[in-house]
Amino acid sequence: MEFKSLNNIESSFKQLRLFGLVFLCACSVVMCWSVWKAYDFAEAQRQKIYVLDEGKSLMLALSQDMMQNRPVEARQHVRMFHELFYTLAPDKAAIEGNINRALFLSDKTAFDHYNDLSEQGFYNRLISGNINQRIEVDSVACNFEVYPYTVRTFARQYIIREKSITERSLITTGRLQNSVRSDNNPHGFIFEGFHVAENRDIRTIDR
Repeated sequence: MEFKSLNNIESSFKQLRLFGLVFLCACSVVMCWSVWKAYDFAEAQRQKIYVLDEGKSLMLALSQDMMQNRPVEARQHVRMFHELFYTLAPDKAAIEGNINRALFLSDKTAFDHYNDLSEQGFYNRLISGNINQRIEVDSVACNFEVYPYTVRTFARQYIIREKSITERSLITTGRLQNSVRSDNNPHGFIFEGFHVAENRDIRTIDR
């Protein structure tokens, strides 16, 4: 009788210990889940930014990782450079204004190319011949696997004269380096190693 009582006590103790371990494990799981959810909630709240609209009302804005938009900004930077550098009017002040804005987006190689064209009399011929030039960028191929990012731009260049329009194929190459954002360089890139790989006539249309 005494032996059976001892067995019952030992069995009850084992069961109590088992229940205690199960309860401890359950508490640990609940605690870990609560901490994870609290951290996740806090991180979500940190992504929210409240903007005061002219001192009247609060607007909710969501923050994003800056690197998520870098490919889009890179392509837009290259497009902006080409549009400024190749969109020209038969006006010296307009040409210099566009070129100066383009040079803020690039390194010395673009300035060297500008000097070469100037020495060849390209800009003087535009002014004296009353010729307009514009560009349409078809695509910008950027390799973001290796830094600095290599860029290849495919565009159509239109030289508009009084009696004809000449369409040219323009392909340029270069690299993009990260830089400081400013009013003159809103995307924070420098287009370096600017090189014209192809610039040939496709067709001429009489007006």
